[in-house]
Amino acid sequence: MNGQASFSLRGRNPDVLTCIANLSNDEVFTPPEFANWMLDTLARAWAAAHGGANLWADKTVTFLDPCTKSGVFLREITRRLTDGLAGEIPELQERVDHILTQQVFGIGTTQLTSLLARRSVYCSRHANGKHSIAKGLAGEAGNIWFETMAHTWLDGKCSYCGASQKSLDRGEGLETHAYAFIHTNNIKARIGELFGGNMQFDVIVGNPPYQLDDGGYGTSAAPIYHLFVDQAKKLEPRYLSLVIPARWFAGGKGLDVFREAMLADDRLRSIDDYLSAADVFPGVGLKGGVCSFLWDRDNPGPCRVTTRFKDWPPSTAVRPLLEVGADVFIRFNEGLSILEKVIAAEQSGTGDSLSLPDAKRFDRLVSSRKPFGLETTFKGKAIRRANDVLVYRNGGIGYAPRPTITVGTNLIDSWKVFAGYAAPGTGNRDTYPHRIISTPFIGEPGSISSETYLCIGPFDTQGEATSVLSYLSCRLTRLLILLHKPSQHVTRKVYTFVPTQAWTKQWTDADLYAKYRLTSSEIAFIEKIVRPLDINGDLFDGDAIDAGADE
Repeated sequence: MNGQASFSLRGRNPDVLTCIANLSNDEVFTPPEFANWMLDTLARAWAAAHGGANLWADKTVTFLDPCTKSGVFLREITRRLTDGLAGEIPELQERVDHILTQQVFGIGTTQLTSLLARRSVYCSRHANGKHSIAKGLAGEAGNIWFETMAHTWLDGKCSYCGASQKSLDRGEGLETHAYAFIHTNNIKARIGELFGGNMQFDVIVGNPPYQLDDGGYGTSAAPIYHLFVDQAKKLEPRYLSLVIPARWFAGGKGLDVFREAMLADDRLRSIDDYLSAADVFPGVGLKGGVCSFLWDRDNPGPCRVTTRFKDWPPSTAVRPLLEVGADVFIRFNEGLSILEKVIAAEQSGTGDSLSLPDAKRFDRLVSSRKPFGLETTFKGKAIRRANDVLVYRNGGIGYAPRPTITVGTNLIDSWKVFAGYAAPGTGNRDTYPHRIISTPFIGEPGSISSETYLCIGPFDTQGEATSVLSYLSCRLTRLLILLHKPSQHVTRKVYTFVPTQAWTKQWTDADLYAKYRLTSSEIAFIEKIVRPLDINGDLFDGDAIDAGADE
């Protein structure tokens, strides 16, 4: 071995791992800079818990990336250990062999990524090849394992990950995306099969695959990142640090149990929340942002929450993950103080939780999805006939015979407000300030909607509906929606923190700021996050987007 230069790829310009394209939005390569930031966070936590000790100078610590793709985490860990252990193991080849045979382990997600990871870590696609920097590994895979696995199909879906048999039962020779780490009921036994029965990892770190198409061909994707988190916890490492979508904070398909467990886990000691995924993964379209977290097995306590967005100053607070009365994680530190003021005012100062009195809950006025039983693809007739109802639908209006409408019939002849089930998109990036919801509009008696809209009401008069419309245009109202909104979808549930008002006037933000005694800094925060929404008295804005996609 001819010195450190032959071992390290970091001297190359540019770093090869900054140049490769992502496989998809589901399997995203981690930029080296962000991987190193996560490792720095991990090292600080280790030092704090071990009397200032240097994690990278400990030859007994073991590391696992259970979902390695480019190999960046394993490569950077190896580089750090190579520097940190120089004093204890002076001879470079001996040091590198010790690190790569005893300390650094990975599980590839696909055949391609396993080869890429080995090239990144061992400088050779074969761990025991003549160009490999490791001289003590017997097999071609080394300690970066990969074998193609099969899903376990049950009623058309995988019983482990929920993948669609129709989509991923693809035949021999094609990737199955049956990830070894989550396709087992006994993860400790699986690790024993891969790396030896006595293997115990001190640190698990990585960036798991985010979702699998469950058969909707892009319209309905099932998240799987939470399965990696759950399995990693079962291995009981000292530290666990992963970067995952932030959607779990307040929603996500099938994530209720996961969210409850995470928010109740006092070993989750830090969350760094990136409002825009592009700030971590440039060019990646992932709505709702991403977060990295640090889980500390032996040091439970409150969580340090930091919100980050582009060039804004980071906002950090140490607080409980789950506030009393809330069923979601309140994403913005500043938003929490505002929400507490609103809830306290509506409880008349008698409550100590973030729950509105039943009589003040705006979500009780909001319909469920498909308020009149019509799909988002419904077009209706172009010409109105006697006894037809007007249908606001995706892209315009249509007409339908009244007798064919059997759902939501109590709303047909009342005044109501329609609000899009999905907020208008901003391309593949999260931007602030934004509107939070599509422009709501008044529905007159004799009108209904397709699934594209939710229905708010009923109201006895046009004046009441107009008052509600003005209320939804207020920035504070839409901030309260955002605090419970995990994605572009504006379901009934996202109105949980919104209180009702007296529907006797035109509401303005000035009215609401005064009512809830918000400070100038709180108002500035709201106006930084939420864009003005000009209703202009329009009955129909028509800007809601297709509601067919699941969250």
